[in-house]
Amino acid sequence: MQTDISIIIPVLNEQDQICRILSAIFQQAFPGKLEVIVVDGSKEGTTLCCIKNQAVIPLMSPPGRGCQMNSGARIACGRILLFLHCDTRLPEGGLAAVQTVMQNPSVKAGAFDLSIDGKGLFYRMVERTASVRSRLTKIPYGDQAIFIRKNYFHRMGQYREIPIMEDVDLMQRIKQDNGRITFLNTRVSTSPRRWEEEGKVYGTLRNWVISALYLLGTKPEKLAAVYKNFSGAPPGRQ
Repeated sequence: MQTDISIIIPVLNEQDQICRILSAIFQQAFPGKLEVIVVDGSKEGTTLCCIKNQAVIPLMSPPGRGCQMNSGARIACGRILLFLHCDTRLPEGGLAAVQTVMQNPSVKAGAFDLSIDGKGLFYRMVERTASVRSRLTKIPYGDQAIFIRKNYFHRMGQYREIPIMEDVDLMQRIKQDNGRITFLNTRVSTSPRRWEEEGKVYGTLRNWVISALYLLGTKPEKLAAVYKNFSGAPPGRQ
């Protein structure tokens, strides 16, 4: 039986998160065949050591989301690749929804709407902004659980292995290729930890500035330095 969906999870020092996200995935009702690949960017494999589920495919890779996701995609058997951040949970029925929408051959890629697992008006505003932005630009971000046909992903050259904005870069190339990107109305739920660690307003404004600079043509390598200077941490924490 052919694998329908391969979920690829890039991780780096996610020992506290990985078992919860895997449990949520395998509890989903899904009529198709599923494959889950966890790609650890730590040379010690610290996150992989925490995984007890024998159904999970462990993989080591050099660090960097683009590199890790490409490594997972190269060994994936699924017709559809779903790239999932470790702090993001799929909605109930999310896998079935992906399988259904991808039955339309004109759809090349897609993503979910975003929700944040935190209370308060600020998070509701971020969610709403993300929904409007992604639909206007047709460019989802990685925390919206991007999915794409495997053969099309490889034809488009996979993710560029750049230090930041690899998700936006791929979506831009798909748009230039006139590939159809669709958005599911159901929402993934992502952790508010990065806003809580960095400051809600500060982190949001920094991300807006970096996104604007990227769209204006600033090289990802320079943006990574800006991100690090503003946050004190490397970009692409998984």
